[in-house]
Amino acid sequence: MKLLFDQNLSHKLVAEFEREIPGSRHVRELGLASSDDDAIWDYAKVHGYCIVSKDSDFHQRSFLLGHPPKVIWLRLGNCSTTQLASALQASVRLVAEFEVHESASFLILS
Repeated sequence: MKLLFDQNLSHKLVAEFEREIPGSRHVRELGLASSDDDAIWDYAKVHGYCIVSKDSDFHQRSFLLGHPPKVIWLRLGNCSTTQLASALQASVRLVAEFEVHESASFLILS
Protein backbone atom coordinates (compact mmCIF):
# COMPACT_ATOMS: atom_id res chain seq x y z
CA MET A 1 0.00 0.00 0.00
CA LYS A 2 1.23 3.46 -0.88
CA LEU A 3 0.28 6.44 1.27
CA LEU A 4 -1.14 9.65 -0.17
CA PHE A 5 -0.64 12.47 2.34
CA ASP A 6 -3.37 15.10 2.27
CA GLN A 7 -2.73 18.82 1.94
CA ASN A 8 -3.26 19.33 5.69
CA LEU A 9 -0.08 17.31 6.36
CA SER A 10 3.49 18.28 5.67
CA HIS A 11 5.10 17.09 2.44
CA LYS A 12 8.13 16.20 4.61
CA LEU A 13 6.29 13.09 5.84
CA VAL A 14 6.87 11.39 2.49
CA ALA A 15 10.62 11.18 3.09
CA GLU A 16 10.01 9.74 6.56
CA PHE A 17 8.24 6.70 5.08
CA GLU A 18 10.11 6.13 1.84
CA ARG A 19 11.91 3.06 3.22
CA GLU A 20 8.97 1.43 5.00
CA ILE A 21 6.25 2.37 2.52
CA PRO A 22 7.82 3.03 -0.90
CA GLY A 23 5.82 4.93 -3.48
CA SER A 24 4.09 7.18 -0.97
CA ARG A 25 3.44 10.75 -2.12
CA HIS A 26 2.02 14.08 -1.01
CA VAL A 27 -0.90 15.58 -2.95
CA ARG A 28 1.22 18.57 -3.97
CA GLU A 29 3.76 16.26 -5.68
CA LEU A 30 0.95 14.96 -7.86
CA GLY A 31 -0.56 18.32 -8.79
CA LEU A 32 -3.50 17.83 -6.44
CA ALA A 33 -2.68 20.53 -3.87
CA SER A 34 -5.72 22.64 -4.70
CA SER A 35 -7.98 19.74 -5.67
CA ASP A 36 -11.19 19.00 -3.84
CA ASP A 37 -11.80 15.83 -1.84
CA ASP A 38 -13.58 14.15 -4.77
CA ALA A 39 -10.53 14.52 -7.02
CA ILE A 40 -8.15 13.27 -4.33
CA TRP A 41 -10.44 10.33 -3.54
CA ASP A 42 -10.70 9.37 -7.21
CA TYR A 43 -6.95 9.68 -7.77
CA ALA A 44 -6.19 7.51 -4.74
CA LYS A 45 -8.72 4.91 -5.85
CA VAL A 46 -7.39 4.67 -9.41
CA HIS A 47 -3.71 4.65 -8.42
CA GLY A 48 -3.81 2.36 -5.38
CA TYR A 49 -3.14 4.87 -2.60
CA CYS A 50 -4.33 4.94 0.96
CA ILE A 51 -5.26 8.52 1.94
CA VAL A 52 -3.66 9.85 5.14
CA SER A 53 -5.39 12.92 6.52
CA LYS A 54 -6.25 14.89 9.62
CA ASP A 55 -9.51 15.80 7.89
CA SER A 56 -12.62 13.97 9.08
CA ASP A 57 -14.19 14.29 5.61
CA PHE A 58 -12.18 11.38 4.22
CA HIS A 59 -13.05 9.27 7.26
CA GLN A 60 -16.75 9.98 6.73
CA ARG A 61 -16.48 9.25 3.02
CA SER A 62 -14.79 5.90 3.69
CA PHE A 63 -17.47 5.05 6.24
CA LEU A 64 -20.19 5.71 3.64
CA LEU A 65 -18.53 4.41 0.48
CA GLY A 66 -16.16 1.76 1.77
CA HIS A 67 -12.91 1.17 -0.02
CA PRO A 68 -10.91 1.55 -2.16
CA PRO A 69 -9.27 3.77 -1.28
CA LYS A 70 -8.59 3.07 2.35
CA VAL A 71 -8.19 6.01 4.73
CA ILE A 72 -5.93 6.61 7.71
CA TRP A 73 -7.41 9.36 9.85
CA LEU A 74 -4.91 11.04 12.16
CA ARG A 75 -6.68 12.32 15.26
CA LEU A 76 -3.66 13.74 16.98
CA GLY A 77 -4.69 17.36 17.46
CA ASN A 78 -2.17 20.14 17.02
CA CYS A 79 1.26 18.61 16.80
CA SER A 80 4.47 18.99 14.88
CA THR A 81 5.46 17.09 11.77
CA THR A 82 8.03 15.27 13.89
CA GLN A 83 5.30 14.15 16.31
CA LEU A 84 3.09 13.01 13.42
CA ALA A 85 5.99 11.08 11.91
CA SER A 86 6.72 9.42 15.26
CA ALA A 87 3.08 8.41 15.70
CA LEU A 88 2.95 6.94 12.20
CA GLN A 89 6.31 5.19 12.63
CA ALA A 90 5.02 3.60 15.83
CA SER A 91 1.99 2.36 13.89
CA VAL A 92 3.70 0.91 10.80
CA ARG A 93 2.82 -2.66 11.84
CA LEU A 94 -0.80 -1.63 12.43
CA VAL A 95 -0.90 0.06 9.02
CA ALA A 96 0.43 -3.13 7.40
CA GLU A 97 -2.31 -5.16 9.10
CA PHE A 98 -4.89 -2.60 7.99
CA GLU A 99 -3.71 -2.92 4.40
CA VAL A 100 -4.49 -6.64 4.21
CA HIS A 101 -7.73 -6.51 6.21
CA GLU A 102 -10.35 -7.12 3.53
CA SER A 103 -13.27 -5.31 5.14
CA ALA A 104 -11.53 -2.41 6.88
CA SER A 105 -12.04 0.93 5.13
CA PHE A 106 -10.47 3.28 7.63
CA LEU A 107 -7.95 3.28 10.42
CA ILE A 108 -7.99 5.88 13.17
CA LEU A 109 -4.68 6.76 14.78
CA SER A 110 -4.92 8.89 17.89
